[in-house]
Amino acid sequence: MRFELFIAARYLRAKRRQAVIGVITGISILGVAAGVASLIIALAINNGFRQDLQARLLGSTPHVSIMKIENSGIEDWRPKLAELEKAPHVVAAAPSIYEQVLVSRGARAKGVILKGIDPDRERKVSRLLDNVVLGSTKQLEGSKPENEPFAPIILGKDLAQDLGATIDSVILVTSPQGELTPFGLVPKYVRFRVVGIFQSGFYDYDTSWAFTRLSDAQKLFGLGDVASVLEFKIDDLDRAYEVGEDLQRRIGHGFQATTWMDQNKALFRALRLERVVTFITIGLIVLVAALNILISLIMMVMEKTKDIAVLMSMGARRAQIRRIFIAQGVLIGVIGTLLGLVLGYFGAWAGGHYKLVSLSAEVYSIDYVPFAARPIDGLVVAVVAVFISFIATIYPSYAASRILPAEALRYE
Repeated sequence: MRFELFIAARYLRAKRRQAVIGVITGISILGVAAGVASLIIALAINNGFRQDLQARLLGSTPHVSIMKIENSGIEDWRPKLAELEKAPHVVAAAPSIYEQVLVSRGARAKGVILKGIDPDRERKVSRLLDNVVLGSTKQLEGSKPENEPFAPIILGKDLAQDLGATIDSVILVTSPQGELTPFGLVPKYVRFRVVGIFQSGFYDYDTSWAFTRLSDAQKLFGLGDVASVLEFKIDDLDRAYEVGEDLQRRIGHGFQATTWMDQNKALFRALRLERVVTFITIGLIVLVAALNILISLIMMVMEKTKDIAVLMSMGARRAQIRRIFIAQGVLIGVIGTLLGLVLGYFGAWAGGHYKLVSLSAEVYSIDYVPFAARPIDGLVVAVVAVFISFIATIYPSYAASRILPAEALRYE
């Protein structure tokens, strides 16, 4: 052990007459540990919610979407989809139609987004059809039987509650595009039968989305064999922009690509901001602990004035005296940081494994707080905590190195 580290470690073991310094040192260690543990747990909660949210989003939305800039629909979508499906990193592709319609049942009505889909292809791109909690998606597969008077539709859970609709309920879907008649433009409406109710866990989807067959949506909107959006699932989410640009280049002029990151940019920006604010606010605990380290070292310098003078009289250099107190403060920070990392990661593991913090599933769509502690977070928190502890040692170590041996030993 080096000379400075040896002396610093000995100074940490306070004698009986230095009990106050020992208590302050212990409080400093506990303060650093509390700050580090709190940061680890808070960041684990933030990351857990982010992962859960991202998993739900990616299960409900396509990774990359291609649409016409004029929003007039893609008439020759079949050969284009077959060509783009062979592009690198593309796992699956599906056509769809998005249009806003008015859905009504009796006196209740609500504006919703109706999505026409190909069920077989849609399942390969998103998991929304897997979230059907009531009814079934079988009626969406294949074409409508001749004896079936109503086309099938699947509603979001909250939307169904707002309309008072259940399985086998008949609802009226009105298209704002309408159709031209001798009496002018008349809104076009079609009756649908509710065959399923889904619950995605997202408020926007569950309250304002509905699904039907692509062919039924085309008939409702008075379109031919047209798709408004081509959706793609890719094998690497981080390359969504790159894949989107490649698909846009392949399909040619007049089309634009959007990614899952573009569609949810504001949401993930808010989560990043929350993460930064959490780091700063809870990091103040470590700053308070650093003040305790500062006070502890200042008191130690005052208590050890004679010892410092003796060391300097025996040949210790001022730089060595500075390093003694720097090492002492950093030791306090390292011990507190290691203790905090152990407590923080154990708390995050226990909270996630045993689901210690429960939530209202009706409000948050999840019945417990998810914890996902990352090693990189622990590394960043540890570096910041030790660095703050080091900063707290600068003034006391400088003051200790400025002691004059003759003045300190004059009256001894």
